[in-house]
Amino acid sequence: MSFNASSMPVILALDTCTENCSAALKTANGQWHERVDAPREHSQRLLPMVQGLLQQAQLSMADVGLIAYGRGPGSFTGIRICTSMTQGLALAREIPVIGISTLAAMAQQAISEHGAEQVLCAIDARMGEIYWAAFQAVDGMAVEVAPEQVAAPEALTVPFENAKPIYCCGTGFETYADLLHINPQLTLLDAVKYPDANAMLALAERGYLAGEATSVDDLKPVYLRDTVAWKKLPGRE
Repeated sequence: MSFNASSMPVILALDTCTENCSAALKTANGQWHERVDAPREHSQRLLPMVQGLLQQAQLSMADVGLIAYGRGPGSFTGIRICTSMTQGLALAREIPVIGISTLAAMAQQAISEHGAEQVLCAIDARMGEIYWAAFQAVDGMAVEVAPEQVAAPEALTVPFENAKPIYCCGTGFETYADLLHINPQLTLLDAVKYPDANAMLALAERGYLAGEATSVDDLKPVYLRDTVAWKKLPGRE
């Protein structure tokens, strides 16, 4: 899939849905990104990251035409931080937003940076479960072939029928290492452990051209485990 860079707005991507905190910026003139593994410092790290990227590009928030945010699945607190930061940045200037799956972002990184054609992504969801989905590369882009879901590790399946290598990404395979033995085609890709805002940029471009951007009022986090998330709110049982 090809894109006309001149027709795209300046895109700011944000993600704090896992232990990794990252931000990325793409313009017609270049791409900048930063990430850090700081699981307890997302709310302190993200805005300075954004400011730093804008300074590098010699831009301001007034130049941003689209904010891509990590919508989950992932940490309940991390998703809340990412969506609230997105709301704060987008509301002031009525910037359109687009939610990007954390699992799709990992798959896209595996495809773009490591040449993967088939990808299984799994994030440790705690409570003896994982968030997982499967993707294949189509014209260099991650396309979902098994929908994102929360399930026990043993429920993970391999939806690919050819003999090509299948790359495995995410903390789910680190926590449940036995998953790597369910199929001889599986290979752990250590370099893609967490979602990265830099990989979200291509997915945001595709979604923007497909008309998937919305106003910030329609921002939609994806928890997958909604019942548990609700129970964690103060005052809920």
